[in-house]
Amino acid sequence: QLVESGGGSVQAGGSLRLSCTASGGTYSSYTFAWFRQSSGKEREVVATIDNDDWTDYAESVKGRFSITQDSAKNTLFLEMNSLKSEDTATYFCAAASGRLTAIQSLNLGMPVFEVWGQGTQVTVSS
Repeated sequence: QLVESGGGSVQAGGSLRLSCTASGGTYSSYTFAWFRQSSGKEREVVATIDNDDWTDYAESVKGRFSITQDSAKNTLFLEMNSLKSEDTATYFCAAASGRLTAIQSLNLGMPVFEVWGQGTQVTVSS
């Protein structure tokens, strides 16, 4: 089970930090990701992180977002800086088994992610 928190409203240029706590499984056996979905659009991958803490990012967030994890606390984070109005979306954390690398999981996207959180809303006003 994955539970996200930390969403909210912020002005453009601001920052937010999302958290996702995992339970009910062996954390280290999964690759994790953050996805987002805005109104009328398909869900898209934002960032991924694997067991070795390698990361990968969608081009639209590179240099602004940072994905990290605290394996001891079974918690995933997404630090979002220099937020833009186009970052407004519902953000989901997700987990994929099979020990995929961060690059693999970013490229493969939604089909390989088996476990999903309920989502947390991020609204960026300009």
